[in-house]
Amino acid sequence: MEHLAERNIIAAIARQQASTAADLVRGIGDDCAVVRKAGGLVDLWTTDALVEGVHFDLAWHPPGLLGRKAASVNISDIGAMGGRPRFALFALGLSAACGREFVDKMVAGFLQVLAEHDMVLVGGDTVYAGERLMLSITVCGEMAERQVCYRSAARPGDLVWVSGCLGNAACGLELCRRGLQGQQEYAPLCRAHLDPQPQVRLGRLLAQSGLVHAMMDISDGLATDLAHICKESGVGAEILAQEVPLAAELRKAAAVLELSPLQLALQGGEDYQLVFSAPEQNSEPLRNLSRQAGTDITCLGRIVAGQGVMLLQDGAGRDISFQGYEHRF
Repeated sequence: MEHLAERNIIAAIARQQASTAADLVRGIGDDCAVVRKAGGLVDLWTTDALVEGVHFDLAWHPPGLLGRKAASVNISDIGAMGGRPRFALFALGLSAACGREFVDKMVAGFLQVLAEHDMVLVGGDTVYAGERLMLSITVCGEMAERQVCYRSAARPGDLVWVSGCLGNAACGLELCRRGLQGQQEYAPLCRAHLDPQPQVRLGRLLAQSGLVHAMMDISDGLATDLAHICKESGVGAEILAQEVPLAAELRKAAAVLELSPLQLALQGGEDYQLVFSAPEQNSEPLRNLSRQAGTDITCLGRIVAGQGVMLLQDGAGRDISFQGYEHRF
C-alpha cells in the first residue's frame, strides 16, 4: 500500500479547496489562517490534534502536563505569526481508560496554560474515542494585519535565526522511552518534551518590530520547518552545522544514548522554538529584542537563491530538506 506524506495530503486538500472569501487574507499553507476584521486587525486560526501512541505515551506523560502540552503546541502557531492568543476550543476524544481524576488533571493543565497567556476556553466537545485518547484544539489569536509574519517572505541574503536550543525535546522523548526521565540531570530535556514553552512573547516582539521577513515555529524539526519557509518563499537556505545551538545537557545525554546531538536538533521536532529570516543589518536590533524577551537567538545560516536546505559541514554540503518528523499514512 502506498504511504502518504503529511505535506502531500495537505497540498492535495488545498488543490481541492477552490473557494475563497473577501475577508480571507491567508488560508491553507501557513501556521495559521488569517481572517481580516475591522480596525486593521486580523484573527489568526489554528488547530491541531494529539493522538495517544503517536504524539504522547501515558506511560510517562502525566495528565496535567499532557493538558499543558495540548494547549502550548497550538498557542505556538499563534506566536509563530506574531499574534496574541485569545480563545480556545477543546475537543476531547476520551478512551475507556480515562477516569474522572485523569480528565480533571488534564483539563486543569490545559486551563493553566491558557491563564498564563490571558486566554479563555470558549467551548469544545467530548466524545468516546475507543482505545486511544485523542485531543483536538483550536486556538484563535489576534494582531494587526500589517504585522503578520508569514512563511513566504524570506529573501536571498537574509540571515537565518532560531530561538533557544534545538533537539532538547527529541532527546527528552528518547530519555522517557528508555525510562530515564526520573534522573535529575535529564530533567530539562524531559521537560522540553513533556511541557514545551511556546515563544509567544518573542514572536510578538519580532512581528511588531518589522525587522523579520519570514517566520514559523519549529514543530517537525529545523530540517523540515526551514524547508517549508524555503518552499513557500521560492528560495533556498544554507545552514552551518557548527552554529546549530545545542545545549550542554543535550550533548551529554546524547552521548549516553549514543545518538547524534546534531541529528536530534535538525530532525527531532517538538522544540516549538522560532525560525525566522531577516536582513543582515537587523542583527543587533534582533539581539536586543531577544534580550527583552528573555530568549536567546542564534544566527546559523543564510537564505540563498535556489531551493531546499543545505547543511554545510566539514567542507561539504548535503540536502536536508524535509528530513524532520513527518506523519505517514
